[in-house]
Amino acid sequence: MEIIEPPQVVTLPERHYAGIRTVTPFKGMFQVRDRLMKDLHARFERGDTFFRLHVIDMAGEMDVEVGVVTDAAVAPDGPVRPGVLPAGDYATMTFIGHGRRANGTLLEWIRGHGLAMDCVENPAGDRFGCRYELYRTDPRTERMKTRWQTQLGIRLDS
Repeated sequence: MEIIEPPQVVTLPERHYAGIRTVTPFKGMFQVRDRLMKDLHARFERGDTFFRLHVIDMAGEMDVEVGVVTDAAVAPDGPVRPGVLPAGDYATMTFIGHGRRANGTLLEWIRGHGLAMDCVENPAGDRFGCRYELYRTDPRTERMKTRWQTQLGIRLDS
């Protein structure tokens, strides 16, 4: 893993998006993500693509969403729904390479700095106010996921 931007706290504005949300087991989750990305990119040619993790239960079900940032709210269209990445303070880090290690690095940094995440811990899965992987490299033009520049973002408790 190569860190492009080290962990830091940034204040981000509210961002509208169009998204497709689903529940899937952790195993096979990234194939589901890739399929949802293709569906979304068939409808939206522009906009930053991201993968949002609403509820994380790596031993059970993951509540996830693929989205494309838009200039304004969109009308619902089949599985595509409007959404908002909420404004607030986020712990962020940008990397190239292995996402699991990068997520671990950011989580360790958050805990090491005594920061509280906007997260409700639960045996059925940790429910995040907003946690995402935003792909700074356009997945439509770079097929090699290990080359993607990815920004992790976890909203902090205010």
